[in-house]
Amino acid sequence: MSKKAHPRKLTETEAKAVARLLRTSPRKLNLVAQSIRGKSASAALAELTFSKRRIAREAKKVLQAAIANAENNHQLDVDRLVVSEASVGRGFVMRRFHARARGRAAKVEKWWSNFTVVVRESEETA
Repeated sequence: MSKKAHPRKLTETEAKAVARLLRTSPRKLNLVAQSIRGKSASAALAELTFSKRRIAREAKKVLQAAIANAENNHQLDVDRLVVSEASVGRGFVMRRFHARARGRAAKVEKWWSNFTVVVRESEETA
């Protein structure tokens, strides 16, 4: 007696990958996500490879995982993949304090993010 299988939320031509608890703020990660939305998978990989932002390396790993999922789990054509969705979510916030002058303290918030990439196989060659 096991649980019933959940229906698949994505279509048959889509695959996704998720990275949880990336050590950057959602605002910074969203700038990287905006740069790859709607692009072909190869163009998005090139964009992330040559990006100057530190978090782009982690975003590239997530995109590569989504491409591998599409190829290995769903038998999709890698050359026709397009980044259909790149969404950023808020993780938790570590709250710390920083000692300041005259015995006071300042609040320091360390933000964490979640990152989801969905790739879709397009009808025409990208």
